Amino acid sequence: MTTVIKPRIFDNGKREVTPEDDTSLSISERFAAFADAFDLDGVPAQVVERAKLNILDAIGIGLASTTYDFAHRTVTAMRGLGGEGDHVVIGLPLRLPLRDAALVNGTLIHGLDFDDTHSGGVIHASASAVPTMLGAGVAHGVTGAEALGAYLIAVESSARIGIAANGGFHRMGYHPTGMVGAFGCALAASWLAESTRRQMADAQGIVLSQAAGSLEFLEDGAWTKRMHPGWAAVSGITAAALAKQGFPGPRQAYEGRYGLYRTHLGPDAEVDWAAVTAGLGREWEVMKVAFKPYPACHFNHAFADAALALKREHGLRPDDIQSVVARIAETEIPVVCEPEAAKRRPKSSYEAQFSTHYTIAAAMVRDRFTLAELDPDAYTDPAILALCDRVSYEIDPASAFPSYYSGEVVIRTQDGRTLKHREQKNRGSAGNPLTSAEVEAKFHGNAARAVSRRAADRLLNEIMTLEEAEDLTDLEGALGTAQQ
Repeated sequence: MTTVIKPRIFDNGKREVTPEDDTSLSISERFAAFADAFDLDGVPAQVVERAKLNILDAIGIGLASTTYDFAHRTVTAMRGLGGEGDHVVIGLPLRLPLRDAALVNGTLIHGLDFDDTHSGGVIHASASAVPTMLGAGVAHGVTGAEALGAYLIAVESSARIGIAANGGFHRMGYHPTGMVGAFGCALAASWLAESTRRQMADAQGIVLSQAAGSLEFLEDGAWTKRMHPGWAAVSGITAAALAKQGFPGPRQAYEGRYGLYRTHLGPDAEVDWAAVTAGLGREWEVMKVAFKPYPACHFNHAFADAALALKREHGLRPDDIQSVVARIAETEIPVVCEPEAAKRRPKSSYEAQFSTHYTIAAAMVRDRFTLAELDPDAYTDPAILALCDRVSYEIDPASAFPSYYSGEVVIRTQDGRTLKHREQKNRGSAGNPLTSAEVEAKFHGNAARAVSRRAADRLLNEIMTLEEAEDLTDLEGALGTAQQ
């Protein structure tokens, strides 16, 4: 694959303007211009290294997911629909057709809710970008460098589409990981297919009719959220293939009368139109993607850290605690704090992951919050549930949301003390980052649940040297034989 840097456009001779900045073009056309001109050689080295760490993190979580029931039910369903195929499934000794493999891989990566989050866009962009990169990359026989390029195109575009909504998708009941991710996947898959600018714009218009993601799973712990990024990958790959064959899509997928923002946020919604394509190719949103130190909704991470800090600083035991107040951004409350009765009595691991009450109580009782705290013996533990009953919440006017997922825990002790700890910038975010060594340690911890250390080391090496690979054959081999 070759990329051509398009000529600069000059604005009255005063400043140099790239096609991505040209507001006379539709947003779809500006994204298409960005992808068409993309060249990994022009990407800063630290951005490429960060992209590889994000991919590594996603693959490790995918491996851990293979030990859970939801993974095997998903694989069985897809295998029953399309049978065997040519595309690798993370950590499992089988291959599926392209789109079925993308759906399964996205579900594996996102299924434990342990994958990274772009805070400003409130989107798990890697969970859809990685299966698209793998599936479409293998289908088109690309190099490792081109696969990395596709990943970055997907993340950079999806993040900005999410940022422009100012958290509005969640307020309206949509899950942007699936919905917004589909647009990034359409661009990435189109780029890997060497589509024209017109075809890339068409693919975004086509995927507008496919993109979906509802937050209704919050009501009863349903599994649908797990499949959202996989479906985004399927939708993006499908839209790119249709556009490549001359199937036209709406030209104003974002700003149109029935475009993404007006239909999903309302006609009078405040959309940050400038943010949609701002800084494309110059400012790298992947550097703002937050890694997750805990397997729970990212909104709950600051509360886990704050609770653990208070427990360790003051030697607290659950019986010492009279009450706990979680101070949280108003936008986050419907997702992780309401309805309060249900958040205090999670009936599944998913409900536990989306409960601030449970996160705080489990961390205080068990002095940790790991995948083990999502097992039935944890979310039915009488000691944890008793503390859940003493946890409440209030709006935090000082929250940095959505730039960071802030949280403050205020504990009133039985002996009358008031203890507070605040995490303004959630750990793992750009403002409070994990080190490369910590990300690699997380990968090994997740991988160890499913594969040998030798298999994990092989995968780590393939991913962290991906830009040197002539094709994706070795990475595929490491992914597909990881059970050995």
